[in-house]
Amino acid sequence: MGILILCSGLFLCFACQPAQPSTYNRQEISTRYDLINVEKVLPELDDHPPILHSDKWKTPHPISGVINSAGLEDSPFITPDGRILFFFYTPSVDTPAEQQIIDQVTGIYRSEKADGVWQEPERVLLTQDSDLALDGCPFFQDNVLWFCSIRAGNFRDIDMWTAAWDGTQWTDIINAGPHLNQDLQIGEMHISPDWSTLIYHKPDENHSKGCDLWEVNREGKGWGMPVKLDNLNSPEDDSRPALSPDGYELWFTRTYNGTPAIFRSQWVDGEWEAPELILSQFAGEPSIDSAGNIYFTHHFFREGKMIEADIFIAENK
Repeated sequence: MGILILCSGLFLCFACQPAQPSTYNRQEISTRYDLINVEKVLPELDDHPPILHSDKWKTPHPISGVINSAGLEDSPFITPDGRILFFFYTPSVDTPAEQQIIDQVTGIYRSEKADGVWQEPERVLLTQDSDLALDGCPFFQDNVLWFCSIRAGNFRDIDMWTAAWDGTQWTDIINAGPHLNQDLQIGEMHISPDWSTLIYHKPDENHSKGCDLWEVNREGKGWGMPVKLDNLNSPEDDSRPALSPDGYELWFTRTYNGTPAIFRSQWVDGEWEAPELILSQFAGEPSIDSAGNIYFTHHFFREGKMIEADIFIAENK
């Protein structure tokens, strides 16, 4: 299972296994495309294209340009202005974690849009040259990157970490702390625009088939005690939360008809309303910009086997 071992489901980032010696020759790897071993799946050859359930958005399609490859582009995060995209990448669904961790290409990537065109993604390096780490599930706000990671210094197999962007490099790379990682056991998360509320997923074997959604509020310089969002959770997997830039919409992934789907809940009169289905059929991990465009992960399956994944967009009408 991937980083989403914290939650059941089909959307994978990277496997939670100890690193072992790899057969890769580190001197031969120069770009993120070098280790791809499958052909690109084009939308017209997709056996299970995403299904849109609302007339408020245009038909979803892969984002244009150089972002998507025949590898796995996953776990997108778009900045509110729609100008910077973070995502997780690994070259093959079949690559085990002990190879991913030292393959020189698996990890978080960042692309910036210039004159309406996405530029070649660059890897976000969050370690020293001699350190081993496997990073994913990025969330970026006010020049602070939150990310999940398998690395030394964790309280568990996969922890949340933070890093600061000073305009030229990543600094202050630190573990998010024992309360969030050890006590609350948070999984993928988003934080409200005013930094007052953190919403996350966490497994609940007693309630659902995977994860449930929780929130925790800021108390001083730390975080308080968690509250389960029972009015949003279902018997299925509810996970990968994403707040809209204004904080009044909560988007998340739920299992629907056997595959991941995207739901939205709106904040009305002091509470989250009943979620509505927006996208289904291998659509998950949404991220929303200020224009209301939906960025999400779509995995291509053929004869029950996952081939690759791309970042899609459903543009707001």
